[in-house]
Amino acid sequence: MRSFLYALAKLLGDLNAVQKGKVGQRVGRRVAGKATGRMFGKFFK
Repeated sequence: MRSFLYALAKLLGDLNAVQKGKVGQRVGRRVAGKATGRMFGKFFK
């Protein structure tokens, strides 16, 4: 159930970004977040 809600929130955020014309900014933040998560994952291994 939780994974469904997270997926729904992600989809709604994408739709909101499209409406406001901020898709590039959202994609950039998502890429930066993934890179940061990987870095911390390796750091705390």
